[in-house]
Amino acid sequence: MRVTVFGASGLLGQELVRELSGEQLTAFSSSDADLRDRARVQEAVRNSRPDWIVLSAAYTDVDGCESNRDLAFAVNCEGVVNVAEAAREAGSRLLFLSTDYVFDGSKRSPYETTDARNPTSVYGESKARAEERLQEILPEACIARTSWLFGHGGKCFPATILKLASTRPEISVVNDQRGSPTFTRDLASAIVKLCRASARGIVHVTNSGSCTWYEFAIEIIREAGLPTKTKPVTTAEFPRPARRPAYSILSPNSLHAYDIHMPDWKDALHRYFAQAPERAAGVP
Repeated sequence: MRVTVFGASGLLGQELVRELSGEQLTAFSSSDADLRDRARVQEAVRNSRPDWIVLSAAYTDVDGCESNRDLAFAVNCEGVVNVAEAAREAGSRLLFLSTDYVFDGSKRSPYETTDARNPTSVYGESKARAEERLQEILPEACIARTSWLFGHGGKCFPATILKLASTRPEISVVNDQRGSPTFTRDLASAIVKLCRASARGIVHVTNSGSCTWYEFAIEIIREAGLPTKTKPVTTAEFPRPARRPAYSILSPNSLHAYDIHMPDWKDALHRYFAQAPERAAGVP
């Protein structure tokens, strides 16, 4: 299988490169191929002639998107259009990584792929619009929505919590937002399986189970064996520029339809520590 990855240096991209090491892989970081550069994207796809393109590149600074709307849409929407058009011209299949932030979080049962998009942040809006444009350009594309990513090789929630916990006797963590933490290694594995299954349409891909950020932090500190105390706080007590969904659990039904099942997030967190404890703890 010939695969081209856009976003190869990102948190997920690094795991995709490892997972696809046995395939005919071409991997581009944002510095190799800026999604906003239509000609460069076309050239990259034309030269690599992939069976599948996996598009994991994005402007993911959720709060930064609020003050940089034009950049968010240029990368997360128009950039996706550039890749989709290049894929169409080359006859390549496309798997696009999207997000739980396309929903407003008002639901109280897992979101299905058929639920209406209603983003409440610029980041979510840019990804929702990208999904719509992609479905217009490449109806057979696969849109893989995921949530709460963590992994090695970049900034993520466990690394942040460990850094804070190593210098403070107590930390405060939001306890009224609920979702499904997803390990990039498990997500990369599922993505490759979806490609091999010729998946199309929207698929929800997260580790199983759910928690709040506070519950996630408690488990991180427990796994690390740290004495730090954790205090639950509300979103209102911890204001951020971008509004986060209060509830963004994604139903696994669409993934199970391909006979792909994800491990529980606690199991994933345990492996995050076990596979490279020094990296998990943020030690160079």
